Amino acid sequence: MDEPQRTILHCDLDAFFASVEQLDDPSLRGRPVLVGGSGPRGVIAAASYEARVFGCRSAMPTSQAMRLCPDAICVPGRGARYAELSHAFMGILESVSPDVQPLSLDEAFVDVTGSRRLLGSGRAIAEHVRARTLDELGLVVSIGVAPNKFVAKIASDLEKPDALVVFEPTGLAERLAPLPVERMWGIGPRSLPGFLDAGLRTFGDLQTVDPERLVRLFGESARRFHDLAHGRDDRLVVSERTAKSIGQERTFDEDIAERDVVEGILLGEVEQVSERLRRKDARARTVSLKIRFGEFQTITRSRTMPEPTDRTSVLWEAAHGIFDEWARSGYQPVRLIGFSVSGFSQDAQEPLFEDPEDLRSGRIDSVTDEIHARFGGRSISRARAVRRGNR
Repeated sequence: MDEPQRTILHCDLDAFFASVEQLDDPSLRGRPVLVGGSGPRGVIAAASYEARVFGCRSAMPTSQAMRLCPDAICVPGRGARYAELSHAFMGILESVSPDVQPLSLDEAFVDVTGSRRLLGSGRAIAEHVRARTLDELGLVVSIGVAPNKFVAKIASDLEKPDALVVFEPTGLAERLAPLPVERMWGIGPRSLPGFLDAGLRTFGDLQTVDPERLVRLFGESARRFHDLAHGRDDRLVVSERTAKSIGQERTFDEDIAERDVVEGILLGEVEQVSERLRRKDARARTVSLKIRFGEFQTITRSRTMPEPTDRTSVLWEAAHGIFDEWARSGYQPVRLIGFSVSGFSQDAQEPLFEDPEDLRSGRIDSVTDEIHARFGGRSISRARAVRRGNR
């Protein structure tokens, strides 16, 4: 018996951090809002759509964003509040399918293939998710519906904000063909001129080009563009219940030249992954970093620790060590930074003699997690303290 055609949702909360600030402070609604640091080395974490009209974007220096939009209101981030609403959002997604793969606080894939019989078509399930997200959280989510992850992600991005775009399995390549190549995953501002010079301007051009030519022009990793342009992607949605790793990564609109900015973003990923690890009631032995830079250059570095752990401070020390080793060998502006953990153990043997520092770290993690769970609207600044210890 043939496998049923998959139905995948890509769900992305629109301008999440900025939207939360506008939600909690009605005076900010309809106004350009920037979330991030306001100091001389401040960086924007998120920009509302009202600010994006002026060219403001995430990872941009705050000073530059304020020059582009002098009337913008800059507010500091509130990590605990964002984590609280993210947890509620993932709960809504898990109510329609157990197969949820979080990508970040505000983004996830959901495989609803097995839910169609009970909840209806992919469009109907997406409409249900959008309605609940707005009614219960006051937030707008854009959703793409497609037979696979790649096309679902393309679909959710096409008509933002407040988008619901469905790609049916039939005629998939034809519908993708007119899209410009800059919408292809992995083709960014630095590599785009090379594709345009080669006469590859649309998905349709990538569909007709010989994959071997792509390899000759852009390297082995470019071979996948031929399949993706046709809408072929067999990657599965992997939920954290069955995942062999837990991770998070962030891709920037432009390469980030400031090393300390990338370190700060990496630290946030470590905090979020370690909290998810503790919710899973697991410890991890291996940490991995993924760094993308230059033209399609992606490296992955891993480190296995003597004992499995769920401690934020221990995971950060390992992650920062890997990053520092790479940066010292010749830092280059970063397009993507990702952190993941693997080698899970739910029954790690407790040591005979507790390390006082480990006990202290565990208490900090427990208190922080409890505050996030019970008082998510109140921000606490654990990250800054953890980071100072490794500078």
